[in-house]
Amino acid sequence: MSAVIVEKLTKNYGAIRAIDTLTFGVNPAELFGFIGPDGAGKTTLLRILTTLLLADGGMARVNGLDVVKDYKTLRPQIGYMPGRFSLYQDLSVEENLSFFATIFGTTVRENYDLIRDIYVQLEPFKDRRAGKLSGGMKQKLALCCALVHRPKILFLDEPTTGVDAVSRKEFWEMLKRLQQCGITILVSTPYMDEAGLCDRVALIQKGRILDIDSPSAVVRKFNQPLLAIKSSNTYQLIELLRRYEHTRSVYPFGEYLHYLDRRGNYSMQELQHYLSQNNLSDFVMKPAEPDIEDCFMALMMESAYEP
Repeated sequence: MSAVIVEKLTKNYGAIRAIDTLTFGVNPAELFGFIGPDGAGKTTLLRILTTLLLADGGMARVNGLDVVKDYKTLRPQIGYMPGRFSLYQDLSVEENLSFFATIFGTTVRENYDLIRDIYVQLEPFKDRRAGKLSGGMKQKLALCCALVHRPKILFLDEPTTGVDAVSRKEFWEMLKRLQQCGITILVSTPYMDEAGLCDRVALIQKGRILDIDSPSAVVRKFNQPLLAIKSSNTYQLIELLRRYEHTRSVYPFGEYLHYLDRRGNYSMQELQHYLSQNNLSDFVMKPAEPDIEDCFMALMMESAYEP
């Protein structure tokens, strides 16, 4: 049985379609990622799956239960960590954890083995008010509170946004350990580098899934020649490439720009000649290996031309 089944799910906010007939499934004990920018529909989707928002059409089942008809039975089986820190900031770390355990009719002691690895990092601050914690510690406390009742499925909405790089790495290591305990994890993120940490990802934009597969399989589907180009005058380089008649897309990628051509086969020397002719001589150009971000950008370009 799939942990999550979604069929033709739709949600509108007035004239804006936030979720557009989504259909997908998530396997038990899978770490599944929704990857996309702000406004893609990730938060709306997770709120529907966690019984906090009603869809306008379609069907969603979580752990075999309908998210509308069976919401009372479903809620104790899921953990949800919203994008914004939503714990009680005037309560201490320990008080927040005890409060959420009590809501679900359990105790911290009863399920301590599940949160031990996370809580040991919070324990030195157990008497500190939640509002006074650092960003990384707030995220760890929120995760503990979402896990304290031992849910079967965990939903995390952009859990590492605004967190430093070290805390992001630690957070994903914690998710991997939770997955090994048999917990199904659905996580949304705007960070493309986090896609490779998931078993499968759904690339989502404007409420539609552009592709859904393992990160490596998504990258293998990228079949266009990709160039990395840089210059001391990045602005001029961008302007020249955008004016070039064969440009499909150009976007920043670290210190380079990544360039896609409209033609399947073309000469790199031809592009070099074009840049030189337009008084740009101090540039470096080389073939580049695509990653998940390049795939997302290419898929966005394709979807922009679809009706």
